[in-house]
Amino acid sequence: MPRRLENYVEGGWRASSATESLAVLNPASAQVLAEVPLSPPGEVEVAAAAAARAFSEWRRRPAGERIQPLFKLKALLEEHLDDLARSVTEECGKTYAESVGELRRAIENVEVACGIPSLMQGYNSQDIVPGIDEHMVRQPLGVVAAITPFNFPAMIPFWFMPYALATGNCFILKPSERVPLTSNRLFHLLEAAGFPPGVVQLVNGSKETVNALLDHPAIRAISFVGSTATARHIYSRAAANGKRAQCQGGAKNPVVVMPDADLEMTTKILADSAFGCAGQRCLAASVAITVGEARKALTEQLTEAASRRKVGYGLDEGVEMGPVISSESKMRIEALIAEGEREGASLRVDGRGRTVKDYEKGFFVFPTILDEVPAQGEIARTEIFGPVLSLMHAPSLDVAIQMVNARSYGNMACIFTRDGASARRFRYEVNAGNIGVNIGVAAPLATFPFSGWGESFFGDLHAQARHGVEFYTQTKVLIERWPREWNRKF
Repeated sequence: MPRRLENYVEGGWRASSATESLAVLNPASAQVLAEVPLSPPGEVEVAAAAAARAFSEWRRRPAGERIQPLFKLKALLEEHLDDLARSVTEECGKTYAESVGELRRAIENVEVACGIPSLMQGYNSQDIVPGIDEHMVRQPLGVVAAITPFNFPAMIPFWFMPYALATGNCFILKPSERVPLTSNRLFHLLEAAGFPPGVVQLVNGSKETVNALLDHPAIRAISFVGSTATARHIYSRAAANGKRAQCQGGAKNPVVVMPDADLEMTTKILADSAFGCAGQRCLAASVAITVGEARKALTEQLTEAASRRKVGYGLDEGVEMGPVISSESKMRIEALIAEGEREGASLRVDGRGRTVKDYEKGFFVFPTILDEVPAQGEIARTEIFGPVLSLMHAPSLDVAIQMVNARSYGNMACIFTRDGASARRFRYEVNAGNIGVNIGVAAPLATFPFSGWGESFFGDLHAQARHGVEFYTQTKVLIERWPREWNRKF
């Protein structure tokens, strides 16, 4: 029988009282890896109460002391990187190399958060009027929580957790019920790093668990990454309950290719962006807009690149792309490909109905290219979240920018060109929070916030870096007068 996962609450592993659970599957083989409990609201209450008790002591520790467990955690993540990467591949489906890259980004956030003694510094002014000084300091919020998705089970929790802990908050993670094994392994490392009981906790579950986090009065802030529909629900419910919220939603990321672009480089980078992680990332290139003469050559080269990409189990040698997360995702993606054909797009490469030897039960969709996708069609607007690249064409950069800005999403937009004036105009005029110039995945380093505009983000402060520090702290302004007469009297 597959093992049933436990929650990590108040410094110990606890079996959930949940009567319902879900099977955790290896998407390449459909093998059951574990059972994850769908924790009831009462278990959120226990974790939140433990965090509230731990907060009083944790916030009083100097920042230099709070980051010591993070230094230990960084070393533990390095030591166990191979095991963690294999876990990501087994339950998420991406290749081993992609899993290692994901963990590198997680570790990067721990490193940045270790600089919290300077990152959360305030500022001051002497003699704002004679004899009165004014200071601004940052203090933690209290208990905070994050709800994270299936596609980056190791990285995305670390967009939030290190900054929350370093600034003096107590943190609760609700990982995706599809990929809870990596979080389980990560929390064994967090336990070994030496955080006090109640400071960092793990509660498995699904929708009922999420709503319990959103409604609990002790939880002051919510971080989320997922679909736009769910992001809107979480943002609305959190705000209605008086909580801060940063909610990353979906995306439909366009890439504009100019006639002067280096087509060999562009093809490689664009194929990696569209088909890497099986297209299941919020920064995947999903629409390529060719400008003028770039159309014919780029279409031919992308068709060839998609056709020869090696698909299989992510731990097997030479594999460049793994499966999608579930049979439901596979059916949804294949239905959207069919919808694109009905709307008039031509199918350059069809990734439907194919299997991988020895993994015939896996949830594989091979790289797919839809050409001449109608700009007003459903496929041009819908986030497919799979290895499907739509090709659209524009006569000029003016028209291409109009096509980019006609979208409701605003996560990422990229341009490939050798011309600095075109690149500058693009990055100035395009409505997106992450802009790439000759870059296929415009993912900010941990020293910058992970931006997002439009329906790709609900909130004000994004994940990572200074935005993370500001999100997890509240400012307190101190205005002080110390009259000299008091000094003489006492």
